[in-house]
Amino acid sequence: MQTLIVENDAAAVPAPADLGESIARFALGASIETSTKNHIQIDSYASMLPAATDVYVTFLPGTPYHHIVIIARRLRQIGMNPVPHIAARRLVNATVAAEFLARLRDEAGVTRALIIAGDSHAAVGPYTSSLALLESGLLQVHGIRSIGIAGYPEGHGKISAQALLDALDRKIAYASAHGIEMFIVSQFCFDGKVVLNWLASLRARGVTLPVRIGLAGPATVRTLLNYGTRCGIGDSLRAFGPQPISLTRMPMRHGPEKVVRTIAQCAAQLGIAGLHFFPFGGLAESAHWIRNVSAGHFRLGESEEGFVLKSDTCATV
Repeated sequence: MQTLIVENDAAAVPAPADLGESIARFALGASIETSTKNHIQIDSYASMLPAATDVYVTFLPGTPYHHIVIIARRLRQIGMNPVPHIAARRLVNATVAAEFLARLRDEAGVTRALIIAGDSHAAVGPYTSSLALLESGLLQVHGIRSIGIAGYPEGHGKISAQALLDALDRKIAYASAHGIEMFIVSQFCFDGKVVLNWLASLRARGVTLPVRIGLAGPATVRTLLNYGTRCGIGDSLRAFGPQPISLTRMPMRHGPEKVVRTIAQCAAQLGIAGLHFFPFGGLAESAHWIRNVSAGHFRLGESEEGFVLKSDTCATV
């Protein structure tokens, strides 16, 4: 794997003014996830997020696909661009899959989606993986020609690195052969260097797909540790320190500033398309971060690894 050591590569590190502009541009085009909330909560997003923001709708276990359609439709109505997760293993058969995709197209104007296998141990229907769903051809038949796939900077706890690469190669080949605009959305990670090394290894293999870098939005250390453990995040959890986290630090807030500053230093060389937020502290808090950073309301310290939001009065670590 190619290794990037940002601190020792003066040519790769932009001047502070350029770095600040790069960080602000990242935030300006950020996408974000939402679970299937009720309409009252969804309606408030229009006052929090820029118009036409890509809002990804998660397909959680036990959620009827009809509810995904309802939320996607409401997001479209308030001026957002809904990007639903399509969980392959939760689709009972081709008829159900076709109805789901047709409703997303007709009721919510969906043209972009993120395909995932889903957390289910076994498929309830014929689609055992996101690759199987992609190769069925159903998505493009129903007007979805911009398709996101998942990327794993720290690997996948249940899938070997080689299997991930083999599946990626097949997905890219299928997309190329069928005129699909494919992109990668990475799992969140707490160490920017890990993200850069993973991305450099993809580029070294000839993978040119646009990549959105997944970030955990601002939240308490306790919340981030819980989600990180549940989602199989590996060594980057050490970003919180080599020693066990004390109870006094658990309620403190932790934001993605260090990760964002690190990746912004190599964004141009590695073709990073933008940021994608997993708002574990709530969508409002992540939206507040996006709004402030995109407006340049932050300060880059001379020796700081991250940056400080000018309007942020919360304790951070």
